Amino acid sequence: MSGELPPNINIKEPRWDQSTFVGRANHFFTVTDPRNILLTNEQLENSRKVVHDYRQGIIPAGLTENELWRAKYVYDSAFHPDTGEKMILIGRMSAQVPMNMTITGCMMTFYRTTPAVIFWQWINQSFNAIVNYTNRSGDAPLTVNELGTAYVSATTGAVATALGLNALTKHVSPLIGRFVPFAAVAAANCINIPLMRQRELKVGIPVTDEHGTRLGESTSAAKQAITQVVISRILMAAPGMAIPPFIMNTLEKKAFLKRFPWMSAPIQVTLVGFCLVFATPLCCALFPQKSSMSVTSLEADLQASIQRSHPELQRVYFNKGL
Repeated sequence: MSGELPPNINIKEPRWDQSTFVGRANHFFTVTDPRNILLTNEQLENSRKVVHDYRQGIIPAGLTENELWRAKYVYDSAFHPDTGEKMILIGRMSAQVPMNMTITGCMMTFYRTTPAVIFWQWINQSFNAIVNYTNRSGDAPLTVNELGTAYVSATTGAVATALGLNALTKHVSPLIGRFVPFAAVAAANCINIPLMRQRELKVGIPVTDEHGTRLGESTSAAKQAITQVVISRILMAAPGMAIPPFIMNTLEKKAFLKRFPWMSAPIQVTLVGFCLVFATPLCCALFPQKSSMSVTSLEADLQASIQRSHPELQRVYFNKGL
């Protein structure tokens, strides 16, 4: 073994303390860094090699701790944690901000006509389906049928919500109409995420003790995890879809946009992007990735099993997903 680094740095866990909001925010600012999508295949493979070598006790000469952590986060940004496969580019967490700012900006610019609503809601839900499939759990992989059901249901729900609210807001302030896309996205998240994770609601998700020892599967934990993810996703979209409408409503009354109406979409996309750069990691950090719940909140049979094997245990832990 060569090099100056100790061999016992736990790169399976995040670098920052995940029991605090600041620690989780630091972690997700790194995970969602849009610059990672610009990395070449050679850079990705080099990072994978550094991570795999370190896990086997092979430390290249001159490798620093900062370089090791950088390699770990580059590796995590591009390779699936369960399968090890390279993920689809637009499905990676680092693509969330550039993809969402473009799609959301266009949804909020072209929301007045039925064809535009249908097209952009369809594009948004297609992107969501790719993200959900790319980041699927290796422990409970999605079937094509489950993916298709969630995709069609979320798209239908989003379009129906958007068209219904558009009809209701025709005779109110134009500012109110600008919030229709946000309502549609919120409704779609409430449909899409539970459907994408329906298997977890049926059979449960793995729960462990604080040391990672698997204790069983819990549907109660799955419900808590999915609720937290839905809340995070809706709040993630909120700043980018709630702040720009006020700004755009003011700008469209000015001479500049009346003279250059084609600038409306680029300005809206830029505003949404600025909001998402901060909202995406901060809302991912709202709840710990390794969530927990009291043993007494679990199903009766699982409670009984845990009390027999671990009578002193008060809380169990589980991965809430993203």
